Amino acid sequence: MSADRNWATDEAQSSKLVRKAKESPFVPIGMAGFLAVVAYGLYKLKSRGDTKMSVHLIHMRVRAQGFVVGAMTLGKDYKHFGYLNLLLYF
Repeated sequence: MSADRNWATDEAQSSKLVRKAKESPFVPIGMAGFLAVVAYGLYKLKSRGDTKMSVHLIHMRVRAQGFVVGAMTLGKDYKHFGYLNLLLYF
């Protein structure tokens, strides 16, 4: 079955990412925010004081996931209510 597939007409990964970003713009925002929170957490790793490494990493993970969930919620509200209603909501 997979031998019948024409690999030359498959969508490239970069064009697929661009298409998905246009369909749901808050997903790339969530990904960028996740990376920013993790980068900042790793930067602050050396000045964590008496905090254990595991506690610091758990807090960093929770912040990063919170950013992604917030971006996904905003994206859902944007698609569900529309742009004007989203602005009135906040």
